[in-house]
Amino acid sequence: MQPASPKSPQIKKESRAYFAALGKRVTQLRKSRGMTQAELARALGVSQQAVFAYEIGDRRISVLILERLARLFRLNIDQFLGFAPEQPVRKRRLSPRAMRHAERLQALSKTQQRFVVRILDVLEEHNKNSGKAGAAPQARH
Repeated sequence: MQPASPKSPQIKKESRAYFAALGKRVTQLRKSRGMTQAELARALGVSQQAVFAYEIGDRRISVLILERLARLFRLNIDQFLGFAPEQPVRKRRLSPRAMRHAERLQALSKTQQRFVVRILDVLEEHNKNSGKAGAAPQARH
């Protein structure tokens, strides 16, 4: 048996079980948030194939990606790895106005829905970076 080269993407047998379990955790968290592999890949800045490989345990999840995953799912590393319980997500009822918006969103094509969600993601990221919750980016004239 020849040793794997340093550049080999293969995971040693001892590590495979760990990364398979970690991949199942990624899948469970992604699905619980209603995300597709493509959406998760975009959020992480990796390819959909990379997310698929993470989820089936064929690719190691780097510390950098692990940190991004935890932040994306709003968990600390211990919660993400399953060493600490997740804080229960409080489900709030939508207002009648929000329900109407949700119904309008559902009436759009999948492509249009992804576009609207992407706009919301950009606005949310802008607000997070500017520290102004509820503030929209200023239009330039």
